[in-house]
Amino acid sequence: MINSKNQNIPFPMVEYPIERSKKPRATGITMMMDWGLTQHRAEDAMTLLAPYIDLVKIVVGTARLYPRDYLSTKLNTYKANNVKPFLGGQFSEYVFATKGWEGMTPFFDEAKAIGFDALEISDNCIPLTDEERTRMIQTAIDSGMEVHGEVGSKVEMQSSEKLIKQANICLEAGADLVLVEGAELIKDGSPYESFIKELKAGMDLKATLFELTGPWIKDITLSDVHQLKRFLIDQFGPDVNLANVMPDDALETEALRCGLSVTGPGVTSNNI
Repeated sequence: MINSKNQNIPFPMVEYPIERSKKPRATGITMMMDWGLTQHRAEDAMTLLAPYIDLVKIVVGTARLYPRDYLSTKLNTYKANNVKPFLGGQFSEYVFATKGWEGMTPFFDEAKAIGFDALEISDNCIPLTDEERTRMIQTAIDSGMEVHGEVGSKVEMQSSEKLIKQANICLEAGADLVLVEGAELIKDGSPYESFIKELKAGMDLKATLFELTGPWIKDITLSDVHQLKRFLIDQFGPDVNLANVMPDDALETEALRCGLSVTGPGVTSNNI
């Protein structure tokens, strides 16, 4: 419900069709991708988007390309707006592939020193056994990091049973969240509905973020991304946890959750 006493709200006579959780959220989390926003753009984004964004992923290995103090300053900008930045998993994969286990603790320690409090553990490019996944997560935790485990592959479709098993391994190892690879959720350009429903039946939805796919996956269009986002909100309710939202799409994503976008006011239930 909109507070009509707040004079800084446009169209105060228009109430939200759907009530949404407020920060700090346990569900309805939105994770935004940062592909290299400048400090000024990050500040501008937070001026408008901070109420709607919970997590920001500094993607792939882009963190290596910043001046160290610049990166720390940008991380602090997000934190000052109650948005938690975390390090993308493919950077950890690169370090593991090039330096092995002996490189992981120094890497995690450096991430913590720069200002990251969380990072993603994935195996998109470098496959991990169940034992390696557990060890990697626990090694990061030992360095003082929160861990977001990612399950699924960008390269080949996997069974829902395998993803559910991997998700449970992540959580049992100490991960606080699990992200489902967006490429697993699309089939032939449309939401893979039966697969998503199988995940819904077998995963801890409060600890699961569903990634949106994007142009980094071959033949994916903006329409495909939007249809997946709409399906996830229709299927799970407005407080579904969504990941990989682009900065320019963050406000529309919140509008979609609230029934103020193309779905309209018909979405009324929260199934999480």
